[in-house]
Amino acid sequence: MRELVRMMLGGGGRVKRIQAGLPFLPSALRLLSTSASDHHDLARERSKTVTSFYNQSAIDAAAEKASVRLTPTTMLYSGKSPDGSHLLKSARYLHMELPVRIAHRIKGFRNLPFIIGCNPTILQVHEMYIRAFHKLSEFPPITNREVEAQYCKLLKQLLDDHKDVVTLLAEGFRESRKHILDESVLRLFLDKTLTSRLGIRMLATHHLALHDDKPDFVGIICTRLSPKKIIEKWVDFARRLCEHKYGNAPRVRINGHVAARFPFIPMPLDYILPELLKNAMRATMESHLDTPYNVPDIVVTIANNDIDIIIRISDRGGGIPHDHLAKVTNYHFTTAESSTQDPRMSTLMGNMMDMVNSGQSGPMHG
Repeated sequence: MRELVRMMLGGGGRVKRIQAGLPFLPSALRLLSTSASDHHDLARERSKTVTSFYNQSAIDAAAEKASVRLTPTTMLYSGKSPDGSHLLKSARYLHMELPVRIAHRIKGFRNLPFIIGCNPTILQVHEMYIRAFHKLSEFPPITNREVEAQYCKLLKQLLDDHKDVVTLLAEGFRESRKHILDESVLRLFLDKTLTSRLGIRMLATHHLALHDDKPDFVGIICTRLSPKKIIEKWVDFARRLCEHKYGNAPRVRINGHVAARFPFIPMPLDYILPELLKNAMRATMESHLDTPYNVPDIVVTIANNDIDIIIRISDRGGGIPHDHLAKVTNYHFTTAESSTQDPRMSTLMGNMMDMVNSGQSGPMHG
């Protein structure tokens, strides 16, 4: 600070006199001093993060440990105890497990090709994982409900901090795409990272949900899930989106075992169903652009037995061209851009903007 004042005001003696009474500094310097104080914690955290790129012993040790997997059945039958001991057991499991899983992901970032790992957006996500590792691994042992409550606050903070990770990863890999020579490296990294992210968020959300007294739920597990109801919820969402973009939307008929109920975690369905329904509606509308107000229905069939549950979504959107079949599971592949080149789309789309609903992706393509 002294050197900064000297550079801006000049003269050794004058600097000392003004420093003796900081309130009389110019407003720009007072603002700078206040800003530096406000960002002290962030700077210290950033310093710890950067150090971790070089001093990796704690992360490396955690990354060598195996994850302890929980099945939905285990999560369900751990249940709720009247004395609340289930909350302490759950928190202690997360206290040990989450740093290990996050360390695995950090190791994945460090194994990326150097030029991709140096992309600023990818590096930002990498640093977020390192900060999360430190916060979780340095949290004190969970010995009582008060400490567990503080741990819940940390989990909520981290869930919020990491909510845009998928968007940031997509942006980072799009920026560095020209440097990707081997698509299999990218695919393996994203497969593991996104699967792990979903698992981590499910475990953290499950623990937080154990505090709620919600009928037919144990944490995030619905003990009597109705596939028909969850399908109807996302049909309404997709139809509103489709009507906003195209001026109309296909009707959706649900048939099969519509009365089926079973224990299940709704969260994966909340990721998958809206994307499949949006794709089906977009394909249906864009393959019937000449008759946009007379389009065939989409049919969703539910089938289940004692072991399996199957949800089939059938549309008449023209199918997938044979030359696209090998590409449809690639992360960067989409036909959405090409569809907008059809001149018949201009009258339907106009200047309308895509809707956003509850944090879900707004566009008609996933």
